[in-house]
Formats: sequence, C-alpha cells, structure tokens
Amino acid sequence: MATSAIFILDLKGKVILCRDYRGDVAPKNAEKFITRVNELEESGRITPIINHEGITYIYVQYSNLYLVAVARENINAASILLFLHKLREVFVHYFNELEEESLRDNFVIAYELLDEVMDYGYPQFTEAQILAEYIKTDAYKMEVQARPPMAVTNAVSWRSEGIKYKKNEVFLDVVESVNLLVNSNGTVVRSEVLGALKMRTFLTGMPECKLGLNDKVLFESQGRSPQDKKKAVDLEDMKFHQCVRLTRFESDRTISFIPPDGAFDLMTYRLSHNVKPLIWVECLVEKHSRSRTDYLVKARSQFKDRSTATQVEILLPLPPDAIAPTPRTSQGTATYAPEKDAMVWKIKNFPGGREFVMRCRFALPSVPAEEESTGRMPPIRVNFELPYFTVSGIQVRYLKVIEKSGYQALPWVRYITTAGEYEIRMS
Repeated sequence: MATSAIFILDLKGKVILCRDYRGDVAPKNAEKFITRVNELEESGRITPIINHEGITYIYVQYSNLYLVAVARENINAASILLFLHKLREVFVHYFNELEEESLRDNFVIAYELLDEVMDYGYPQFTEAQILAEYIKTDAYKMEVQARPPMAVTNAVSWRSEGIKYKKNEVFLDVVESVNLLVNSNGTVVRSEVLGALKMRTFLTGMPECKLGLNDKVLFESQGRSPQDKKKAVDLEDMKFHQCVRLTRFESDRTISFIPPDGAFDLMTYRLSHNVKPLIWVECLVEKHSRSRTDYLVKARSQFKDRSTATQVEILLPLPPDAIAPTPRTSQGTATYAPEKDAMVWKIKNFPGGREFVMRCRFALPSVPAEEESTGRMPPIRVNFELPYFTVSGIQVRYLKVIEKSGYQALPWVRYITTAGEYEIRMS
C-alpha cells in the first residue's frame, strides 16, 4: 500500500525533482509515463490514474507541471490523489507559485519537504503551517535551531502548542447555498441545499470544543416530544474536518474536536428534499409589433416578512441583437450588460412577502432576428443573500469551549442562506 517514488515533471516529461522512497521503480519510468499520457490525450481517454506494465501512475497537473506518484503495489488511489493536492498546497505555501522556476530556485527546501511529507512511501504530515515551523526558508531562518513542534509528535497534527490570544473568540457561520432549477411551466426540476459550518477560532492553548445541533437522530434517541422532533433536521452526506472525533459523534451525536487555529470548514452537509423557491421570478413576453418587445418581470419573495434578502441580483437574458433596451423598475436599479446579453436588476433589500416589478422594452433589427429570438433563451439567474435564515432549519443548540486554564471564550454564531445555481427557465 506504499508509494514507490514521487516525480515532478514538466509538460515535456523532463524530470525536475525525483524522490525515490523504496528503490523498486527506475527513473526511466517517468519517460514511459509521459508517453502514455500523450497517447491517452490523443485518444481522448485521459484519466488521473494510469496502469502500465505493472506500474501504477497517479498524477495531478498544475500550471506547467505534473506531480506524479508511482507505485508497484496496489495502493489507495483516492488517498494518494489527496496527498498530491496537499503536496501542491505545501509548495505554494513555501514558494507562492508552484512552477518549474520556483522549484529550481529552491531545490534544497523542496527535497527536504519531500522527505518530511512522506516516509518510506507512506504519507506523513502535509499541514503547511506546521511544516513551516521547523523547515524554514531564508526569510524564516532563526539563530537558534528550532526543535520539531509538538504537532509533529502528537496526535493533533493540525494545531501547534503555545498559541496565545489576548481575547479568546470563536466565530461560527452556518452557510447554506440553494441550488434550484425551475422549468418554464413553473415545475421545480431540481432542488437541493448544500450547507457548511465555517469556523474561525482565535483560542489560546489546546481547547476542547463541543457543538450540539438540532439533529433528528439525536432527538429520536433521547425520546424528545413530538414538538421538539418537528424542529429537528435530518442531514445527509455529512462530512467532517479531520479534527472531529467521529467515534464520539457516532455514539452520542456530539461534535467534539480540538480546532485548528484560524479558519476552516468544520462540517458540510446536503439536503435533497423539495425546497420552496425563496425568490420567485416570472417573465411575461409582450410583442407589440414585429420588431418591438416588452418583458414584464415580476419578482416575489416567498419567505416570512420578518426576514429580508440583501444583494439581490436578477439576470434577465435578452436576445443578442436587442437594440436599446430600456428598463423601468418599481424597486432597485436595472442596467443593460451587453457582454452578458442580459438586463441586470439589482435590489439592495428585498423584504419577505413583497413583490417588485421590472418592465424592459427593446427593439429587434429585423424579422429574421425576431424569429430567431423565439427559440429557447438562457434561464433567468438569481443571486441573493438571506441573513439570519436557513432553509433546513438547522440550529446550533450550544457551542462550548473548555481549556485547562479555565478561560472564558466568546462564541459568535451567524446564519446565512445564499443562492447557488439558482435558475428559472423562460417560456
């Protein structure tokens, strides 16, 4: 299950860096790899994993380079692909840009990093911030030789010891993105919610954090009342940051973790149940003559009036040959964007339970152009932000920070819903 070697090649297949970990793969295999890649590109069957003559090549292309992991044994391909992406992040952290010139200028550090991130073919530490504490570039050199940080020698590789802040704070953003596709007859074709718990932690020491949600599985196991169960949410496809103790979550549904320092995504999830469109847009087409057309656009907010959507932007597609589009709006401003072939209607604040109207008049240059425009138009696209609101109804019941020194931390929780791929087809 181990990687035999790591090659970094240019686009012509010339080896820039090579680190042989196990001695069972010859350097000439790099030439065979690039030959095989060219053959697959010509046939249109390119894949990130190539098996050729008993050797497995797993690679990613970045800028003008190939990062290639080579193995004779049967290895975990997904794990090695993740490792290569992490290796790229480490190089970018050190050299700002990962390209042939930056590697040639930093051969010594690059080889030192390859020695640290993998040992005898097995991935080790790929956290750039931890590696930077003891593998230092010229700009980071110190007079005293630094000892390896504790993060390298203990189980918490994502956080260093000795972190100190004057003010201990935790910021948690519950962000949900709504993907919606509505047919021209008003039928919802696709709807899903993609959610993420985004954290920023500024905490001293090695704190233990505990987070509780209104989880349906937890409420059912606790025998909560039917009233409480109605407020619970059933989340799908939950994925956690590596700091979360999964065994603890499986046993009592508590999200317990020692957080990394700074910003990270604690958890992502998905909901695939039918989502009611938060902002409904319909467009009525009025043709006054063979070359003059009016679009009457109605935008209606379908959430409670105590909420207000902000930064609302509605992109109304127009025929590419539309002449002098003239908009009038009951709220906000509308401007023609010729590079998008669309009228962009912006509404700064859109309260719940309200309806606003835009009328757009334009001319077409000829009868053939008008007939062309009657074909299927691109969909209307909607962007918005809805603060203090989640479609799923997810709630953070508690967020506790426990540290041996006993300090009090300030947790801040914020909810926001945004538009993802939010499209409404025109009739």
